[in-house]
Amino acid sequence: MGKMRVTTEILSVPFDVCTMDEAVAKVLGFFEDGRQHIVCTPNPEIVMEAQTDGQLMSILKAADLVVPDGVGVVWASQRTARPVPERVAGYDLCMRVLEEMAKTGKTAYFFGGAPDVAATAAKRAMKRFDRLKVLGAHNGYFDEAEERKLLQELKNNPPDLLMVGLGAPKQEKWIYENLRFTKVRVAIGVGGCFDVMAGNVKRAPKIFRKLGLEWFYRLISQPSRWRRMLRLPQFVLRVMTQKPTK
Repeated sequence: MGKMRVTTEILSVPFDVCTMDEAVAKVLGFFEDGRQHIVCTPNPEIVMEAQTDGQLMSILKAADLVVPDGVGVVWASQRTARPVPERVAGYDLCMRVLEEMAKTGKTAYFFGGAPDVAATAAKRAMKRFDRLKVLGAHNGYFDEAEERKLLQELKNNPPDLLMVGLGAPKQEKWIYENLRFTKVRVAIGVGGCFDVMAGNVKRAPKIFRKLGLEWFYRLISQPSRWRRMLRLPQFVLRVMTQKPTK
């Protein structure tokens, strides 16, 4: 038996109290235990979305690993009895897991994003991590027939890790509804990770990430995001008005 799972709740969303290293180790452990697992990486936007989306909230509560992809979540956890030790960004978690998978012959599948983005991301990942095995890639545009074909492929030739980049909360819902029709070991919603992996979108410079201002960098480089960014002050207010659970 592994260690008991320790979580802390932020606006009813349970987050695993673990470091990046521990999160990587958990995912690698999931590959070996014979069951199917869902990994979620919510930021404050997703936590706010879950307040009014019951299905998303149920999925976050049912997931096997929920890590804080956002300094806002780390900050909010300081007001709970069990704060999370650090931010576990979804992009970094995926990269670390792929790096370990390359050493052990584990397989991945890239699903989502605009045409060619997942395929380019997969190629670049294989270049970066020598010996990484990628079983396939499919973009995020599909009809019912294509979806059935994809699910069949994920059943007949299942990867250990399925990365789904359909944007939140669509990707979490897709995983939750379809994972059982496949034989995939671990599925994780990766948001816009494929765009970064493919080299189409730059990550925030390290200094912004260090200071917890990645959201600000994204806002100045993609001003169209401002509506989504309004969720941040709403999140802060909700957290501040809740009684700390010390």
